[in-house]
Order: sequence, then C-alpha cells, then structure tokens
Amino acid sequence: MQHIRAHVLVCGGTGCKSAGSGKVIESFKTEIEKKGLSEEVMVVETGCHGFCEHGPLVIIYPEGTFYCQVTPEDVAEIVESHLYKGRIVERLLYHEPLSLEAIPSYNDIEFYKKQERRVLANCGRINPEAIEEYIAIGGYEGLAKALTTMTTEEVVEEVKKSGLRGRGGAGFPTGLKWSFAKASVNAKNYIICNADEGDPGAFMDRSVLEGDPHRVLEGMAIAAYAIGSDEGYIYVRAEYPLAIKRLRVAIAQAEQMGFLGNNIFGTKFNFTLHIKEGAGAFVCGEETALMASIEGRRGMPRTRPPFPAVAGLWGKPTNINNVETFANVPLILQKGADWYCTCGTEKSKGTKVFALTGKINNTGLAEVPMGITMREIIYDIGGGITNGKKFKAVQIGGPSGGCLPESMLDLPVDYDSLISAGAMMGSGGLVVMDEDTCMVDVARFFLNFTQSESCGKCTPCREGTKRMLEILTRITEGCGRDGDIELLEDMAGKIKDSALCGLGQTAPNPVLSTLKYFRHEYEAHIYEKRCPAHACGKLAGYTITDACRGCGICAKACPVQAIAGKPKSKYVIDQVVCIKCGACMTACPFKAIAKG
Repeated sequence: MQHIRAHVLVCGGTGCKSAGSGKVIESFKTEIEKKGLSEEVMVVETGCHGFCEHGPLVIIYPEGTFYCQVTPEDVAEIVESHLYKGRIVERLLYHEPLSLEAIPSYNDIEFYKKQERRVLANCGRINPEAIEEYIAIGGYEGLAKALTTMTTEEVVEEVKKSGLRGRGGAGFPTGLKWSFAKASVNAKNYIICNADEGDPGAFMDRSVLEGDPHRVLEGMAIAAYAIGSDEGYIYVRAEYPLAIKRLRVAIAQAEQMGFLGNNIFGTKFNFTLHIKEGAGAFVCGEETALMASIEGRRGMPRTRPPFPAVAGLWGKPTNINNVETFANVPLILQKGADWYCTCGTEKSKGTKVFALTGKINNTGLAEVPMGITMREIIYDIGGGITNGKKFKAVQIGGPSGGCLPESMLDLPVDYDSLISAGAMMGSGGLVVMDEDTCMVDVARFFLNFTQSESCGKCTPCREGTKRMLEILTRITEGCGRDGDIELLEDMAGKIKDSALCGLGQTAPNPVLSTLKYFRHEYEAHIYEKRCPAHACGKLAGYTITDACRGCGICAKACPVQAIAGKPKSKYVIDQVVCIKCGACMTACPFKAIAKG
C-alpha cells in the first residue's frame, strides 16, 4: 500500500495560474521524480487560497508550511531542502521566522487570523476535480440528510431558521424565497444558480466554482428537493473557462456517483443540472434577464409581477440564488441552523466573502463574519493602503453600491448598516481608494460602466444615466456649471424610482454616495475649476517649485511654449497656455515641477 508522507498543495485558481502556478506544478512533479519521491509525496492542484497578492502559493502538509510567490526556479530548492532533507526554505516563507518553531502556517498569517472560512473552507485545501476529496470532508452529507431524514417542508424551515440571506445583492431571506417557489403548484419547477458575476473587481463566485464546485452542486440539489424541482441551470459567464471546466468535471462525477440524476440516495428524487454560458452582459445578472438569456432570447429584464417564483423560466415557477448562497446551504443542512447562527449579527447571519481590490496591500479573497468592521477588513486583513498613502474611501457593492468615507471605517459590515449608510452588500466587491483618488471621477467611472451595460429597454436607465454621465464628464473636464449638483440629485432620484430593474434603480448609487460624503470635491471641480486629488487631467495644473535650477530643459520640452524664464533663474508656467500634458515634469532632472 502506498504511503504518502507529504502533500504539496499548489494554488490552481485563475490568479495564481496567470502568475505561473501551472509551471510550478510541472516543476514539482519533475523534481520529485528526480529525487525518487514519487511514491511518498503527492502534488495537488487546488482552488484559490485567497491570498492572491502573494501567489503562486504552495502549502506543504502535514506541517502546513506556507510558501509564497513561488516560481518554477524555486521548486528544486524546495524539493531538495524541504521534502528530501526536511529543512525549511526560509526565504520563501511569508514571514521570516525567528526559529523553526515559528514557521508560519495559515493561522499564523494576519490575512487569515480574522477570517471565518466557511464557504471557502475547502478552497485551497482539496483537489476540486476529485469528488472523493469532497466526500472525505463531509461532502454530500447535507443532501443525504435532507433526502433520507427530512421532508421538503423541514428543509425549507431549517434554511429559514438559519437566517441565511441571499449573497448576490439585496439580501432577501433565502428560506422565504424558497417557500414562494414551493407554494407555486405546477408540474415543473426550476432551480437556477446565478454565476453571472459582472461587478468590476469581483471574483468571489469564480473562486468558489473553481475551488469547490461540488459544494455548489450539493446546495442546488438540496434547494431542488425543497421546492420540488427536477431540473436546474448554472448560468456562468464564458469568461470563466476554468470554472466551467471544473463544473463540467464535477457534474459528471456527481452523476457517476449517483448524487445527481435519477433516484438519488435510493429515493424517488431526480435532479438534472445544465450549464448555460453567458456572453458577459452585466444586465444578465438580473434574474428575469438571465432567464430570457437561458431561453435563447436577448437578455432584457421584464416587469414584475409575476415574480420568478410564480412564472419564471419558460413560464414555470423558478428559484434563483447566487453561487455563495447555494454554497452555504450544505453547511446548514449538515451542521444545523443553530450552528450556522453562531456567526454573524442578529439580522445578518453567517459570513460574507469579499474580493479585496484597489489601493490595498493584500488583494485577494477574504471570508469574514457578518458584523466585522470595515476597518478590520481593510487594515487587519487587507494590510492597509499601498505605498503608505492615506485611506480615502471604499466602494462596496459594485457599480450598484456606494462609496463610504474614512468616518465610516468602524461601520459594522451587515446588510442593514450598509444600506443605512448609502451603500449595499451587493455580491461582495470591495474597492479601496487612497488620497490620490478623485471621487467625482470614481462616480463617473461606475456610471459609465452601468450606462454602457444598460440593455436600453426602459427610458429612465437608457436616457437618464446617459444624461447623468454627460454632466459628470463635464465636471471632470472643468466645464461644470452652477446647478449641476442639484440636477444630478434630482435625476438620480427619478431614475431610482422609475427604472425597470435593479441595474437602473441602483445605477445612481455611486453618484449619490459621493455627493453625500464628498460634496466638497464636486464644488471644487465646478466653482474653483480644480481637482483636489489632482487626478482629473484637464483640471490638473503644473507649477515650478523653488527647487528649479533655471536649466530651461522644461521650456524646451513644452510643446506649446507655455514655460518662460531666464537661465539660472526660476522658470514660470503660463497656466492659460498650458495644456497639462506633463511633458515638463517628465523632462525635469531636478524634480522641480509639481502637479496640483
């Protein structure tokens, strides 16, 4: 019998793959074979560990030694020193240990200390393409319990009792949503997993599908049993080829093992799953547009009622949840609603997965208990702001969310607190901004995204967001007018009240939140014709400081002859003539030109 004494886990998520983890894996296999260790050391490609900033990541068990930023050139040393001679390669550790007793593992790293990894518990620790590894850690026990010991009503009540709320947007109670679909009497019901993750900077659902696809399949099967469905769809964008590949493998394995298909666990319950690849339209994240796309029609929302629970896919009762919501369900069935409620707040139970991006030191994925503060996420887990800059704002909830200022850093992260602050949980994108960020330009950026992604079906979204975008563009270009702020607020309110779907109704949120917390920046752009963050190119001026040596190099570099002066004397920039191209700053050898 083969005895495996060490497992080498290499991150195979999209982030680490793009950084070369595939070559790292091949190097490990080659070097292990050279040393004759193939019978006792196993190399496992896992999903995302979350610590994306320091990938490719390698963890060696049973010690749990955590190596980061590993290249193919490092592998021979790891195999020779660690796997062959039992000596840690200290230069590749996340922190240099003071002694071998201080070798860092998962729990010793600040990035992981305040996390509560429930949904992500298996990501980075199992082979996502091996169903046996999922089963070995309790996989499909929740489904077995539901099918063999519980009625459909009991399953729905257990999910209600857990307090699980939808992780894809507004946070509607999951169990209540299931009960609506269950109550719709029809010979055919559908289950849909919304994996159309379109928010800029968001990759939570992708990482779960890549790292632990069976958990999502199990959650969908439990939901299907609960509402009386025998068929489901996973709607995933085609830009996620690795997630699609691993989903296909997982579905085939589950069917072979009898966890999908007919007479599951020897019962009369049947469930078939399909994958529908989306073309990347942001609007297809809206559930009625998503269903239209599955049906082969253009992805455009429709008016409600009727709601999908009554008339959804092909007019049949349909339940739609996102990836993270379904991934929570097996835990609730396996460990019970009471266990699930031990984490989170009174009205926001469990954990939430966030994608940390922007001007933050530790970009990646973090799963935290509901109720943790924004400060803890950004500074304790995220490692603070890059380059020692000052924190300015955090955008939470994607294009539909809001920008929160420094004064909100101690706000507890839960559904109700965020909404009261003018933001929303959304799917979990979290973009951090520093002092060099212009909040007017941020509002323009996100509105440009939602405006270009609008399906155009309703006038408030199609025309309203376009007019708002035109005003914001004018302001950032120095052409803002008195009354623009009031006009933006008025239009935002009308769009929120009258747009057809959630995309249009929430599109003004970044504008409204930046107006609420950073109104002074709008006023500076409009009335003083300046950008306080020096980020808007057409408002950014250049001045020559006292460090000027009078060499005249800047004057020679200026394409419009806006700089004048005498040799060995301080030169001056004519701000009226200056086109703000920055050529003078680039050319100055003494760094005597400042932007501002």
